[in-house]
Order: sequence, then structure tokens, then C-alpha cells
Amino acid sequence: MEKHNLSVLNEFILMGITDRPELQAPLFVLFLMIYVISLVGNLGLVILTKMDSRLQTPMYFFLRYLAFTDLGYSTTVGPKMLVNFVVDQNTISYYCCATQLVFFLFFIISELFILSAMSCDRYVAICNPLLYTVIMPQRVCQVLVAIPYLYSTFISLLITTNIFNLSFCGYNIIHHFYCDDPHLLSLLCSNTHEIELIILIFSAFNLILSLLIVFLSYLLILVAILRMNSAEGRCKAFSTCGSHLTVVTVFYGTLIFMYVKPKSSHSFDTEKVVSIFYTLVIPMLNPLIYSLRNKDVKYAVQTIWKNYAIYFPKVHFPI
Repeated sequence: MEKHNLSVLNEFILMGITDRPELQAPLFVLFLMIYVISLVGNLGLVILTKMDSRLQTPMYFFLRYLAFTDLGYSTTVGPKMLVNFVVDQNTISYYCCATQLVFFLFFIISELFILSAMSCDRYVAICNPLLYTVIMPQRVCQVLVAIPYLYSTFISLLITTNIFNLSFCGYNIIHHFYCDDPHLLSLLCSNTHEIELIILIFSAFNLILSLLIVFLSYLLILVAILRMNSAEGRCKAFSTCGSHLTVVTVFYGTLIFMYVKPKSSHSFDTEKVVSIFYTLVIPMLNPLIYSLRNKDVKYAVQTIWKNYAIYFPKVHFPI
């Protein structure tokens, strides 16, 4: 195949989720609803955990940044995916594709390590409750969030610059709904061995290290719970980490299914469904899981709603 100069390729064509015309309208409505719920839920959590005095603890500090991260990568992918349902050919420019890849990798890697930091926070809260505020002061929490963000910035820029510094062939069709690194690698004419090795090493490192931190934290939590004499104390401990454990199970389970499963067993349709789940559905579910299972969040919502009713008593919305 003839090689082309980098400047020749100005845009990519995103094939989207489906090419069946009868599914375009219902899928557009469905994913628009999912994205709006995700946007409102995560933005609401960010605002609540910043404004409400009851939510100024390390747990909610991490939850705020988890919501921000969910909001980030769902927004990186969602709007462009929705465009695909209303245009005949969904194109994305060369530089916009690179930008989308940078932000997607940044947020998805950050999510892994923020979930790990949250598991450490839950371990300290359950196993050392009397020293919780001493071990997890504001500065420690900020460091546990700053390090993943800095690391994610480095990795996302490293992978993206390596991919986009190589030569693309004239074929510019991406059989996906966003610019993902495996699909971009398939369009390269250059030798991709080095960048594939970089992606493999860092992907394995990120997944294994973050999962190991979560596993060890919950192993120690389980040991501490089993040593408790009080049934009420055990229930309270399980309740403390229940929401986080649910989020971790869903997120890591999806990623493991996506990236650990042999490539030979993958199909475009399966890959798209799994990608939809962790880029759009999980960011929608996370604020719902934390809101529905958390009394403090419910109380904060009720307080804000009551304050709104006091300041705007004549404003009514039809039910």
C-alpha cells in the first residue's frame, strides 16, 4: 500500500454505532437521555460536594473528582457520538481526533487511580476510624488526586504524540464512534511495534496496579469487618464501602472484559457495546449509585431544594 504524507490526511470518518437507518432516531433519543442524565448527575455531585458543609470529608472530596472524571470522558465521547445519528457522514478533523484521544486517555486512566485512592480512603475510615482525620487530611487527599492527574496527563500525551507522529495511510475510516488508539493503529502505515509495546506496558501497569490497590484495601477491610463483634458495626462498615465496591466491580469488570479478552473473540459490535457501557452508561450509573445509597447526599439535595423553595416560592414546575 502506498504511503502518504501526514499532511495529506486532514480528517477521519467515524462510522458510529450502527449504519441501519431505522435505528438512528431511537438510538439518538436513548443516548441523548443517557448523556443528559450523566451530565446532570455528575455536575450535581460536583456542586453538592463543593457547597454542602456536611460533604466536606475525604470521602466526598474523592467522590467530587470521580464525578468530574466521569463527566470528562463521557463529554469527550458523547456529543460527537450523538452527531453521528443526525448527519450522513460524521467526520472529525485530524487535530480534533488527537485531542479527543488525549482527553479520553487522560480521564479513563485518572478514573482507575481515583477509584484506587477511594478504596484506600475506605480502608482508613473502617480500619482506623479514630485516626481518620489525622491520616487523611486535606493535603493528603489533594496529593492522591494530583498524582493520578499528572500521571494520566503524561501517559495520554505520550501515547497520542507517538501515534500522530507516525504516517497514516490514505484509508481514514474508523469503525468506531470515537478516536480510540487500537483503531488508529490499524490505519498507520509506519511500523507500530514500538507504540503497541508502550500501550501494552502502560495498560497492563495501570490496570494491575490500580486493581491490586483496590484488592488489598478490600481484603484488609474484610479482615477488619470479620473481627468486629457487633452486627451493627459490620452492617455500618459494609454500608460505608458498598457504593464504592459496586462502582469498582462494574468499571473494572467492563475494562477486563474489553481488554483482557483475546482479540480473536472480539467483533466490532461487541466492542462498540462494551465501549458504550464504560464511556456513557457507567458515568450515568455512578452518581445514581452514590445518590441512592447515601443519606448525606440525599440530605444535601433536600436542603438545596428547600432553600430554593424559600427563595423562589412562586416558581412551580408541572409534575
